[in-house]
Amino acid sequence: MPNGSDLILGIDAGTSVIKAVAFTLSGRQVAAASVPNRYDAGPGGAVTQPLDRTWEDCARALRDLGERVENLAERTAALAVTGQGDGTWLVGADDRPVADAWLWLDARAAPTVRRLAAGAGERARFEATGTGLNTCQQGSQLAHMAATAPDLLGRAEAALHCKDWLYLNLTGVRATDPSEASFTFGDFRSRTYSDAAINALGLGTWRRLLPPILDGTEVTHPLTAEAAKQTGLRAGTPVSLGYVDMVMTALGAGVHTGEPGVACSTVGSTGVHMRAVRSEDFHLNDEGTGYAILLPVPGMVTQVQTNMAATLNLDWALSLARDVLADWGIEATPADLVGRVEGWLACSAPAQLLFHPYISEAGERGPFVDASARAGFNGLSQRHRFPDLLRAVVEGLGMAMRDCYAAMGPLPSELRLTGGAARSRSLRGVLAAATGARVRVSSREEAGAAGAAMMAAVAIGAYPSMAACIDEWVVPLLGAPEAPDSSLVAAYDSLFPAYLAARRGLSPAWAALGQRSTGDAP
Repeated sequence: MPNGSDLILGIDAGTSVIKAVAFTLSGRQVAAASVPNRYDAGPGGAVTQPLDRTWEDCARALRDLGERVENLAERTAALAVTGQGDGTWLVGADDRPVADAWLWLDARAAPTVRRLAAGAGERARFEATGTGLNTCQQGSQLAHMAATAPDLLGRAEAALHCKDWLYLNLTGVRATDPSEASFTFGDFRSRTYSDAAINALGLGTWRRLLPPILDGTEVTHPLTAEAAKQTGLRAGTPVSLGYVDMVMTALGAGVHTGEPGVACSTVGSTGVHMRAVRSEDFHLNDEGTGYAILLPVPGMVTQVQTNMAATLNLDWALSLARDVLADWGIEATPADLVGRVEGWLACSAPAQLLFHPYISEAGERGPFVDASARAGFNGLSQRHRFPDLLRAVVEGLGMAMRDCYAAMGPLPSELRLTGGAARSRSLRGVLAAATGARVRVSSREEAGAAGAAMMAAVAIGAYPSMAACIDEWVVPLLGAPEAPDSSLVAAYDSLFPAYLAARRGLSPAWAALGQRSTGDAP
């Protein structure tokens, strides 16, 4: 490291925001800059994003960070990049985009997913990748392109993910990381591509599109002169390719600190529920769902289940209150309504209603996959009022979280929370009681960027191992454990079987409603 280089930068290119964050070598956050991310929705479930615009926004975030931190270029020892997972970012000749990226939100591959899920090779693919098939994934999307738009693939030279595209622009190197490579096309035990997985997707012909796999804790590439000009940083600065954003966020929030029984949930617009296990202890469920996402730690993998919608359900419930108030000429901001949630929860009784939090129009993907799944209440009577409905929505998030962890094996004994919802003590209490786990919250503000920066810190030798980096960057920021309320635990233990029975029994109704909405019903 050059003299005076005392900062590591983490880039987190999320679905909503692209962030650039500066940390000291010991993990203290110094400053952050962000640029809103934008994507476009089209017919047939298309959700796309221009590649060039994404790179321009990333470069702008780094330039803005330079305005907040004096001598940023000279002080930067290394930078690392992570980003939204899944999706398909095709590049062709001269590293130019072939088309707009298909994001993880894109649902066009649904017919192909149904076809592949019924194929003879699906179980072998699942056992190799540890990951269930869904429309979010690059494998499904490439298979759909091969069937419906082979000209796209014919013009492509590499199929990248979001962070891979940014890494290409930063370094000129086409590559992907072990986490996205293995849960889409590989074997999570060997951290390499798998013939069984690739062939089950019908992509043997297109294997040439898969880029080399490199681990950003071991290999860096220098920032190019052109990227230096666009970002304001110094040419030659080491750049580390991070793992996918889900596992970077979990790493920064404490998913793996060595203790048994620990899990980590990110409760934001979506819900991501993870536990770190050794590869040989990974639990492959019978339903063939979830993700196996590698950690940048030898032999360790996160077992993951993801809810398509988490706080989006709460946003929906609060929008009902806002609409009613607006009809009376009363303007209430989202912040006003969020500030009332604690009071509404306090004046409602627990475990009186069931709510299945499948508010996303894409249905659900964890711990079951059903694009027609929809949200709904069970148990309503005329005595129930808005606070009761709101509590049921919050409890539905807890039930969905428990459903996900139950699909991974034993429930956790300690739950580490990150995401906006972690700031609410009442919501933390519901999640703790729903899983029976004590809860800890990290004071780390930008966990995803921190996880990526930790990889760069190890890569440049600031720490001898990721374990040593975790001890300084993560452990000291974990808050005191909050034990679950024993009476709430008992109430939710009795509620969960009804939650499961209802969501299994509702499947035919969801399917029938889905047929009517698409015009397929008689």
